[in-house]
Amino acid sequence: MSLRSKPFLRLSLPVAGGMLGVALSLLGAGLAQAQSKAIYSCVAPDGRRLTSDRPIAECATREQKVHNPDGSVKSLLPPSMSLEEKVLQEQKERKLAADRAAQQDAVRRDRNLLIRYRNEAAHREGREAALDDINKAMQVSERRIKELAVERKPLQDEAEFYKGKTLPPKLKQQLDANDASAEAQRVLIENQKAELVRVNKLFDVELVRLKKLWGGAAPGSLDGPVSAAAAGQPGSSPVPASATSR
Repeated sequence: MSLRSKPFLRLSLPVAGGMLGVALSLLGAGLAQAQSKAIYSCVAPDGRRLTSDRPIAECATREQKVHNPDGSVKSLLPPSMSLEEKVLQEQKERKLAADRAAQQDAVRRDRNLLIRYRNEAAHREGREAALDDINKAMQVSERRIKELAVERKPLQDEAEFYKGKTLPPKLKQQLDANDASAEAQRVLIENQKAELVRVNKLFDVELVRLKKLWGGAAPGSLDGPVSAAAAGQPGSSPVPASATSR
């Protein structure tokens, strides 16, 4: 080899070494990919045992085994579902999701009950406050009925002058309005009486549940309804606004 060829040799050796390194890297990557690639196997409907490097179309309706390169079973590929099976599966998943949401809601409501009523005395105070609101509303209606009776007396006295005759339109209108207002107040009182019963039952149900929770039952673990009041923020009143209207 001449002296002129030596520089060429010095330049070509690093290049050749670099190319060899790249080739070895690519070969190693290819081997690693081949080793990590899954192998699918199944028994076809006609009894044939099939193997492939991808899911086998002939076994779409059958379970397929997914193997590691050493032949061991890595996982199972379930059969593809029919349209009807997909619908049923979606319904099942929706039901499970609804059940989970209901359970989470029950846990939240029970926790709110425990925060709101830490003991039976606090619950008793809550009941008394709720019933007091309704009783006050009833008292307002009863006072209004008395006021309407006072307002009606002069109208009724004036109507005596027209006994056996047609009442003047204005007087008749005033008497009718008075009667309608008094009837509305009487209906309110009846509604408030029914509300007293409803709220008492609500607190009775709450108390039964709370005694179990105070005793150590986990929130959300109890059967039966949870108070609607517990769904809101602690301290909220279980009495509807209509029952406490003035």
